[in-house]
Amino acid sequence: MDDRLHADAVRTLTGWLNADLDADAKPSKDQRSLIQAYLSFLAARPDALWRSCEPGHLTASTLVLSADRSSVLLTLHARLGRWLQLGGHFEPGDRSVLDAALREAREESGIDGLMIDPIPVRLDVHALTCSLGRPTRHLDVQFRASAPPGAVPTISAESDRLAWHPVDGLPEPTDESVRLLVAAALR
Repeated sequence: MDDRLHADAVRTLTGWLNADLDADAKPSKDQRSLIQAYLSFLAARPDALWRSCEPGHLTASTLVLSADRSSVLLTLHARLGRWLQLGGHFEPGDRSVLDAALREAREESGIDGLMIDPIPVRLDVHALTCSLGRPTRHLDVQFRASAPPGAVPTISAESDRLAWHPVDGLPEPTDESVRLLVAAALR
């Protein structure tokens, strides 16, 4: 386990909670409550960042916006069959939560030059059965990034499809959490 990565997760969430942000960027009351829950989970579980933590584990994801913010890049997740933002599990080489989110976005989009906002946009908790084959929860820390003008994505093995979609015309089936993330990212 990487204590530095765990400490970074605590710093990232605490920083967002206490940041001097404009009203639109401040976490809502519900999001502040989730931040506190994530921090409590991190305090209780030194393994909170790793998929081996069966009760649940943090994940990192990124909503990639087009350079003009008119479209979002979504992946049709091969196993879940829903359109989602890019993201996934932490890996041993990740130095920070932000690094993990950016790594996942690059791996799953094939786009170099993504500009990621270092402050999370949203948190989301979702129950699922991940690669261990047991029910668990993903405690997702969600970021936003801008793609360079004219960016052309390249599909990865984790997706059935990868495509740009208008922010006001998301495809079906799109997870409700993605709709909430898009709204938060455009504020």
